Amino acid sequence: MKILVTGCAGFIGANVCGRLLSEGHSIVGIDNMNSAYDVRLKQWRLAKLQGQTSFQFLHADITDRKNLPAEPVDAVINLAARAGVRQSLQDPWVYVETNLVGTLNLLDWCLARKIPKFVLASTSSVYGIVSERRPFREGENTDRPISPYAASKKAAESLAFTYHHLHGLDVTVFRYFTVYGPAGRPDMSILRFVRAMGENEPLTLFGDGSQERDFTYVDDIARGTILGLKRVGYEIVNLGNDRPVALNRVISLVEQGLGAKAQINRRPAHPTDVPATWADISKAKRILGWSPTTRLEEGIERTIEWYKANRNWAKDVIERG
Repeated sequence: MKILVTGCAGFIGANVCGRLLSEGHSIVGIDNMNSAYDVRLKQWRLAKLQGQTSFQFLHADITDRKNLPAEPVDAVINLAARAGVRQSLQDPWVYVETNLVGTLNLLDWCLARKIPKFVLASTSSVYGIVSERRPFREGENTDRPISPYAASKKAAESLAFTYHHLHGLDVTVFRYFTVYGPAGRPDMSILRFVRAMGENEPLTLFGDGSQERDFTYVDDIARGTILGLKRVGYEIVNLGNDRPVALNRVISLVEQGLGAKAQINRRPAHPTDVPATWADISKAKRILGWSPTTRLEEGIERTIEWYKANRNWAKDVIERG
């Protein structure tokens, strides 16, 4: 297959592209290489893909329709996004522009070129406050997002359904749960903890550390995302680990992996934080035959190994604290 992958230099995007290439597919990758976080991480990921004959890179922004390629493809995997709950409070406009307008441009591009399949990256953040019912199931009411990021992703999901309903576009929407791993987003907790302890610096912890997250290793996410190329009609599917873990436990695992003791700078809980995330993945198992295979301990060990191997530059691009 020939597949358009947006956000190809992003954390999930680069891993999806790498896996697709290893399976023999041809990739047109788009990324605007923006400075939402240090671009050196994106350049490192992109360098792993460039030079492969089946990979074509377009330095472009999906918010401008003129930037989209002329040639048709067999499917689109839209992983381009502005991500981050807290950051979205600072500039919600760019989140709406990329996550909603960018998605609209791609949906319309699919329609014009008769591209039959669209995979959309969404987020567990759309669940917002769903009372005390856990694990989160795809049928939950998601009408109360508590951050602009979550609201923009919820809107993109709805827009994708509209194009499915009106035009028959086959759509798989994935709600990702706290993705982590080597060369991950530098604002995410596990990499921040690894950097802080690895450099003998204090780490910042919002809340008391009892809040739980359904940490999911990036290789598992990439594998599930590619399975989403299957024709399903329109489906929203959770991709998570189905094993929520408290942040205090994660800190303990990083301490063990590094042989270091955490210095913790405790801050009040952030208003956009939820006490726990937990994915019900029964739908992913039923529809796609997918379930995660990477234990948290193993994933953290691989992340630490990556940091040590790339410490000379990684220590300067991962957020402090």
